[in-house]
Amino acid sequence: MATKERSQKRKKVLVDEKAPLLPAKQEENVVVGEFNGASFTGAVFNLSTTIVGAGIMALPATMKVLGLVPGIIMIIIMAYLTDASIEFLLRFTRAGNSVSYGGVMGDAFGKYGKFLLQICILVNNIGILIVYMIIIGDVLSGTISNGVHHTGLLEGWFGVHWWNSRAVVLVVTTLAIFAPLASFKRIDSLRYTSALSVALAIVFLVVAAGITLYKLVNRSILMPRFLPIITNFPSFFKLFTVFPILVTAYICHYNVHAIENELQDTTEMRGIVRTSLLLCSSVYVLTSLFGFLLFGESTLEDVLANFHTDLGIPYSAFFNDVVRVSYVAHLMLVFPVVFFPLRLNLDGLLFPSAGPLALNNLRFTLISLGLICVIFLGANFIPNIWDAFEFTGATAAVCLGFIFPAAITLADRHGIATKKDKMLSKFMIGLAVLSNLVAIYSNVHAMLKKKRASCCLVGFGGDK
Repeated sequence: MATKERSQKRKKVLVDEKAPLLPAKQEENVVVGEFNGASFTGAVFNLSTTIVGAGIMALPATMKVLGLVPGIIMIIIMAYLTDASIEFLLRFTRAGNSVSYGGVMGDAFGKYGKFLLQICILVNNIGILIVYMIIIGDVLSGTISNGVHHTGLLEGWFGVHWWNSRAVVLVVTTLAIFAPLASFKRIDSLRYTSALSVALAIVFLVVAAGITLYKLVNRSILMPRFLPIITNFPSFFKLFTVFPILVTAYICHYNVHAIENELQDTTEMRGIVRTSLLLCSSVYVLTSLFGFLLFGESTLEDVLANFHTDLGIPYSAFFNDVVRVSYVAHLMLVFPVVFFPLRLNLDGLLFPSAGPLALNNLRFTLISLGLICVIFLGANFIPNIWDAFEFTGATAAVCLGFIFPAAITLADRHGIATKKDKMLSKFMIGLAVLSNLVAIYSNVHAMLKKKRASCCLVGFGGDK
């Protein structure tokens, strides 16, 4: 009876509250048929899918730089900091009777705070989805790097045909997978695809673990390095270059309120967050461990590239394909979960005074189609867009994950933050700023290095 009353009270709040960022801002719980609230398990899968994206493939390389012990410790520390930042958000959400991230930012910093948050979500999520689409095209249809063509899965299986060209593959993927999954009006409707997405991420872990154990039995794997190698200042500075990967590994804050608003009992949200972080941390630690054990000092920045080579085991090509197929399928299923808050924030930015998005089918359809078209065009027709999002995405991600929650806590509009909360918030901001500066420096350095290499190739070709 008490649970039912809580649910009814929650629905009343969602109807009355005007918060343009999320569907719960108005009458989402009573819009689409009967809905008795999202389950604990479904919410865990949706939040976990938000966390585990393309970045999982960069984690083994962090072990190569930091060594196993510091690397694993850093993964655990970042999980703790993420848990703390989400706890700050949820605490101030309740104190201000807000139902969205934008509502909390608006409560703390006014309309400009909410506007800044919406812009960051747009930049971050559009960038993520464009990168996902680029990766999917590269893996399935191949890519050209430094004048060398890297064969895609479909090319390797069937040869080169018009129907497995990059453009056709991405059009089919968009129409057959992205568009249908993006049409759901509740994030809980994605719980089954999110569960499958998490399972597909674990496939890589299982394959890497199996191959590693096989090679350990055959004694064909060297002992991994447990600590970093520091011989001079450049080697010391290199330790910081992995910070952006670790700091942004758990960013999921833009989906926390969307998931919470659909729960029958919102007090479960803290348990959902911690369960998701425990699940993702376990996947991250084991992926980093077995990925680094398997490839050692040959681990590439994107470990997926290591699965283009001979693994030194029977059926090597088969296992390479299993890893790449599962990874691409995983990204396809992450797409709608990241797309969900993107659409809601764009609606809130363009139509702040309009009624619920889910009640207006025309607006819902136009915004969805518009965003999908922008993402498709960005991934296919805008040169060097990945380079641009390496700068803007790094900044937006740390703002969403740490700077904004910490700033809300330091502002402490409701007087509920403790001294420990404020100290931790200052540390989060410092870590986020350091991470962003290192990311920008690393990206600039990589771009200049690539440009110099291209100039050398052109000059060599001209002399010849």
